[in-house]
Amino acid sequence: MKVLLVGVGGVGEAIAAIAKPRQWLELMVLADYNVKRAEEVQAKLGDANRFPVEFIDAGSQQSIEDLAKKYSVDLIMNSVDPIFNKQIFDAAYNVGAKYMDMAMTLSEPHSTDPFNKTGIKLGDYQFEKTKDWEKKELLALVGIGVEPGVADVFARYAQDHLFDEIEEVGIRDGANITIDGYEFAPNFSIWTTIEECLNPPVIYEEGKGWFTTEPFSEPEVFDFPEIGPVEVVNVEHEEVLLVPRWVKTKRVTFKYGLGDEFIEVLKTLHKLGLDNKNKINVKGMQVAPRDVVAACLPDPAHLGDKMKGKTCAGTWVKGVKDGKKREIYLYQVADNEECMKQWGCQAVVAQTAFSAVIAMDLLEHGAWKGVGVLGPEAFEPTVFMEKMAEYGFPYGVKEM
Repeated sequence: MKVLLVGVGGVGEAIAAIAKPRQWLELMVLADYNVKRAEEVQAKLGDANRFPVEFIDAGSQQSIEDLAKKYSVDLIMNSVDPIFNKQIFDAAYNVGAKYMDMAMTLSEPHSTDPFNKTGIKLGDYQFEKTKDWEKKELLALVGIGVEPGVADVFARYAQDHLFDEIEEVGIRDGANITIDGYEFAPNFSIWTTIEECLNPPVIYEEGKGWFTTEPFSEPEVFDFPEIGPVEVVNVEHEEVLLVPRWVKTKRVTFKYGLGDEFIEVLKTLHKLGLDNKNKINVKGMQVAPRDVVAACLPDPAHLGDKMKGKTCAGTWVKGVKDGKKREIYLYQVADNEECMKQWGCQAVVAQTAFSAVIAMDLLEHGAWKGVGVLGPEAFEPTVFMEKMAEYGFPYGVKEM
């Protein structure tokens, strides 16, 4: 398989590191706006022939198409902030390459009632084009990170093998990771984190469809394996938009353990307008406030040696099996020390990246097949889950 990797930040580096030992990977182009960053990753990998470096402007569809054609790639892997999704998604379609991402096209809140009604939902732009992709017999596999991604595979597995009826699919994410030397240092892209956490969270209910609520709503304490109790709150996330398309359930939610301090920082950024992703004039320069915030914070890709702890991502399913009520939590725990030792990448980005590489493996060997715009739930889950331990990311099952 020949892959154009658009974006070589923390997750992009982890994708390349996890894919490197696999014989099925013929070529992975390390394409980034910051060429020095791509060269840094290439030096770590130590294989310039299989991992060539290229400059790319992810905001230019033509730039993406030109590189895809130059290397005759089979797949374009989107590993940048989702503000660039439309260009990368459309470029893959135009050049006839498969497409994968870990976060779908962005939402836009309802203009008059944002905390009750959806406006443009996550992924709407992509799903509206599914017939075009089907006609061209091309596959766009959207939302194949950890959440969305592994969590969605777990939901499909629960439907196929663990339940007769499902009442609720609740994605729950928590961690006990600390970062030495910083008062405030997110372990994932602050740009994406702001987008997810300050947009109105989406909930799905059978008969009602998708609707929204206020950010950080419905707090609850969830007891995470290997971590312990963490308070989680509603956050906008792709699983709520993906799961109901392929899994029959009465309700879907996503809750994330942010912590009081993190929530207060996000609220402050919002009050000051620093979450704005649209450019403003600053002394004659056009600058997006959110980009300034991101530039002021440490790069999550370089925090691994300062991080300690574990992160847990999983799917809490409630329903009925053989006439009896059942609750299970299917999960994956990534330990930062182990991820740094094995991949040279911190736990949060490694956990996000491994499922993308497994998906590439399954597509390359024909274990997953499909055309159109599909989420992870559209595919047979067992073959994916069987590979998780092989890739160093085993899953667990907890009866609740």
